[in-house]
Amino acid sequence: MLTRFDDFPVHQTPEPVAHPASSDRNVYDRYWFNGYPEDGSFYFGVAMGLYPNRNVLDCGFSVVRDGEQHSFHGSRRAPGEPSDTSVGPFHLDVVEPMRVIRVILEPNETGISADLTFTARTACVEEGRQTIRQDNGRVVFDVCRFGQYGRWDGEIKYAGRNLPVDGAATYGTKDRSWGVRPVGEQETGGPPMARIPQFYFAWAPINWPDKATHFGVMEHEDGHAWHQDGAILPAYEDPAAIPGVEDPGTKKMAAVAHDIAYVQGTRRAAAAKVTLVERSGERHTMELEPIMCFRMKGIGYTHPEWNHGRWKGELEIAGESWKTEDINELALDSVHIQQLVRARMDGQEGIGALEQMCIGPHAPSGFTSFLDGAP
Repeated sequence: MLTRFDDFPVHQTPEPVAHPASSDRNVYDRYWFNGYPEDGSFYFGVAMGLYPNRNVLDCGFSVVRDGEQHSFHGSRRAPGEPSDTSVGPFHLDVVEPMRVIRVILEPNETGISADLTFTARTACVEEGRQTIRQDNGRVVFDVCRFGQYGRWDGEIKYAGRNLPVDGAATYGTKDRSWGVRPVGEQETGGPPMARIPQFYFAWAPINWPDKATHFGVMEHEDGHAWHQDGAILPAYEDPAAIPGVEDPGTKKMAAVAHDIAYVQGTRRAAAAKVTLVERSGERHTMELEPIMCFRMKGIGYTHPEWNHGRWKGELEIAGESWKTEDINELALDSVHIQQLVRARMDGQEGIGALEQMCIGPHAPSGFTSFLDGAP
């Protein structure tokens, strides 16, 4: 099947662009964003994913404010044209690649709508490839991704309230990833897993007055990191000054480290330290102070009904809301979180997120079973 993209010199295989190189049903291509103001009064997340071998395109938008989280979910049959990035009232428009993206959620039956524009303040930073094989050798996670930092401008409406988003004071992160990851309905058949499922992920994208810092680790249950990323990126007031898709001024780190103290009985950070180690040996240690918690299920991650890639019908949308204090901290659909954090490093103050997803044992954290809480 041919699409408009086939008129550009972008082909990676002998197939048209619409046909993924892999026949794995869990192939995906995804956008994700967060946004938050300097005063830490609210936090929102945006996501959209295409699953070409599942024939699904889905999206989510969610905002946390005043102790409540409000979420919009949408899903449709995937269009034949990859440039059609709309799901009912939801639209994602790449205004200028690697610079400007507009997200529109038109008024709809959920009462949640938005018109938001993300404008880059840094170049992109590519993370290392992330691959996981099951015990039988099958690849279940094989991902390429990059991050970018910017500002948001526009407006959000929810529950009869208007929330202005001031571009001079509202920051955020863009994350693009693609490849293969477990999505949609679980596969059935075959023998049960021989050991407790385990996945440990910590990620902290932070905006500072004159830069951005990038940190991420994935670890085995003994705490050994099988993947890690760290970088310091220059930031620019004028996006036209960003020197390219990647910035020669970006410093990739030689090593990273982290130390997380948990809220008792949960898998949520009470405080954290992140250290970035330059190739010269210079160390930068930041202290992260949580402000509020965003449950990633609000944009589909581990959601029992709106998890990514699930077939919901030709076009379906839904909304939901909950009070943050009512959440079961150790429910499987609630342990994947992002916390809005105040950051301090090298005499500066920044703001950003600490994302955590910890399932199964993790010795450095004191976790010994599938979903036990911190002692």
